[in-house]
Amino acid sequence: MNLNFEAYNGAGDTMTPTKINFVFFWLTEIPLAYLLANVIGMEYTGVFWAIFIAETSVGLLTLWLFRKGNWKKIRV
Repeated sequence: MNLNFEAYNGAGDTMTPTKINFVFFWLTEIPLAYLLANVIGMEYTGVFWAIFIAETSVGLLTLWLFRKGNWKKIRV
């Protein structure tokens, strides 16, 4: 779990981590893992790379969003 998710949750912004999780894990990581492992034939290595790509993307996006500071404006 990305530490920025916890910062968002602690600030009361629960929608941002939910959207990021849905897009990067359900719509990106799982289909990419299937594609790389089964269609391209990379097997376990394809799953590894799908996880690596999704986790890196999540980290970069949450870092960027966190630095923008919109989470400070959420009213609980």
